[in-house]
Amino acid sequence: MSATGRYRHLFQPLRLGPVTVANRIVFSAHLTNYAAGGLPTEQHAAYYAARAAGGAGLIITEEHSTHPTDWPYEKLIHGFHPEVVPGYRRITDAVHAHGVPIFAQLNHNGGQASGMYSRLPVWAPSPIPDPLFREVPKAVDHAEIDEIVAGYATVARHCRDGGFDGVELQCSHSSIVRGFLSLATNARTDEYGGALPNRARLLLRLVAAVRAAIGPDLALGVRLCGDELIDGGTTIDEAVAVARLVEATGAVDYVNASIGVATATLYLIEASMSVPPGYALFIPSALRKAVDLPVVGVGRFKDPVQADRALAEGHADLIGVVRGQIADADFAAKARSGHAADIRTCLSCNQECVGRMGLNRWLGCIENPRTGRESVPLPPPRAAKRVVVVGGGPGGLQAAATAAQRGHRVTLLERQATTGGQVAVAASVPQRAEFLDVVRNSLAECRRYGVEVRTGEHATAASLRALRPDVVILATGARPQRPHWAGELARVVDVRDVLEGRAAPSGAVLVVDDLGFHQATSVAELLADRGCAVRISTPGMVVGQDLGSTLDLETFAVRAAAKRIEQTTDEVVLGATADDDRVEVQLLKHTTGASGAAVFDWVVCATHQEPEEELWLELSATGELPVHRIGDCVAPRRAHAAVLEGHRTAVAL
Repeated sequence: MSATGRYRHLFQPLRLGPVTVANRIVFSAHLTNYAAGGLPTEQHAAYYAARAAGGAGLIITEEHSTHPTDWPYEKLIHGFHPEVVPGYRRITDAVHAHGVPIFAQLNHNGGQASGMYSRLPVWAPSPIPDPLFREVPKAVDHAEIDEIVAGYATVARHCRDGGFDGVELQCSHSSIVRGFLSLATNARTDEYGGALPNRARLLLRLVAAVRAAIGPDLALGVRLCGDELIDGGTTIDEAVAVARLVEATGAVDYVNASIGVATATLYLIEASMSVPPGYALFIPSALRKAVDLPVVGVGRFKDPVQADRALAEGHADLIGVVRGQIADADFAAKARSGHAADIRTCLSCNQECVGRMGLNRWLGCIENPRTGRESVPLPPPRAAKRVVVVGGGPGGLQAAATAAQRGHRVTLLERQATTGGQVAVAASVPQRAEFLDVVRNSLAECRRYGVEVRTGEHATAASLRALRPDVVILATGARPQRPHWAGELARVVDVRDVLEGRAAPSGAVLVVDDLGFHQATSVAELLADRGCAVRISTPGMVVGQDLGSTLDLETFAVRAAAKRIEQTTDEVVLGATADDDRVEVQLLKHTTGASGAAVFDWVVCATHQEPEEELWLELSATGELPVHRIGDCVAPRRAHAAVLEGHRTAVAL
């Protein structure tokens, strides 16, 4: 069956007012942090162009700020400055070179912002502080509302002059318009508050002003939140009513759907792998039943089969695939050409996309080392070499795949029976199975480019010499390191001992979280599911505190409560002793200086590892073979460091 036969709806064209899209795959708006000095950059142009070249039907850029009071994060495009137009042209020309239309999203974040960068009060419908920014906004008066409307019209004209094919009004998860629409944030008593037609007044004024600014030849879309998931917030019935008001203007060409509020319920906007794919489909489905305008649906679409099914079932007219195309710019092209199995599927781990945004870094991808670096050309391949990679974790697999893609002859040696390294272990716990996709994706690339993969083969200096390679890349990983206080106590074990089957804790279990990530929380859930009474102790302020950056903390907290996992914070383990098959642990509450003891049947440690560097030390000492090392055998870190180093090392060969 042909790709178009398999996906009966996904690759059908569709008109959005004056614009025709070739297929139903939308690269929806999302933050990138690529702006510099408030202006778009070459990084933007190359990033969006790569997705256009990869077959997306429509590109919608990240938000463009419409007013100086709107500066919630540093690297925001200030669309109200005339200086943006040349940068817009570079972006639109780069995308149009591939025959793909591109829209710009217009927004004012309202009270979901801070005056830290602007040194101005933030504007909102009412002086209700956002729970994340915790800054009391100024309630805008009528003159300021007029100023907001004028700002949107100004940016719309800049987008028209910059070559965009349409604009989209962001009225959903982080927007002053959402603030006006929602009773949770709009307490006004004038004509902009109270009944829904009043709360929608700003939106309808913006629609009219922007349409007048862009004229009839550009498309206009509106992105609405279907359910804010907060007390007193917008629900689907009101969202449907707003969509009908928007359609009645006759000025709008499509509606885009969203879920959640970008601060209070962000974990359901950019949902991690703990949330099922398609979880938000009820929103576009309801909107589509209520209006005749085309509707865009979103909600963690990982593959073209899911997207086509949603279209076939009538939930939406177009599907927003963001992280799927962040992970693989050729998502659409591979599906269309019948090579969907080659798509580097998104893990929904949020580590290097959403997580980097929270750290004020530009957007990347844990498994795609080229994401965000499209504007930096790779050097041309050098003469083919005989390359041996030792270690089949994510770093070794990436090094092997990149080297083979660049024309080298590559053999990968993995001592275990299967590839994957620690990722395979991490993916064995509740809610984390999709993390294994990073291995599956890289292994598929290795096979596609002709890498010889040998599993169950333990590499030694002698065996490597016998292979006569031109270069060796070591990705030998790291091993558990017992904490200083554990001594030789048999019932104090590492998380990997549990996950790899060397230890089977039972009864009362203390999980020590020194890493602040999935290691402790995952094994805690696994043990609770096995009937253990689990307590997690951490020296941090929050158990698994880095889960906040990947939007996993909220869902973990719900599951932990259901599984009766106890959590204690600001707590340091000082020592441990064993007595009658139980472990007594000495604990210090470092915020108060109070100390005490607690008794458990087992202690499981999520603590720092040590690099497996023996082979590196032996080979580098003799100098017989050119050798590089990457990932955890340099210094134990997270998977992205290994993937990035594997790619960089292979490119430099």
